Amino acid sequence: MYATQPAKLVRPRDGRMIAGVCAGLAQRFGWSPKAVRIGFVLSCLLPGPQFLLYLVMWVVIPQEG
Repeated sequence: MYATQPAKLVRPRDGRMIAGVCAGLAQRFGWSPKAVRIGFVLSCLLPGPQFLLYLVMWVVIPQEG
């Protein structure tokens, strides 16, 4: 038996809206990109550093390819 490699966390070139952070997270965890985007927008209504976290992930997560 071969162990499957877990999907890597990268920002895809296709299917992204701004920087590809939500699309990359959705791809990595097998979720819908639309659901991740909606969850992020809704989380921005709550107090916290969500937008700063997005910017950090934009810089830290490598681009695909």
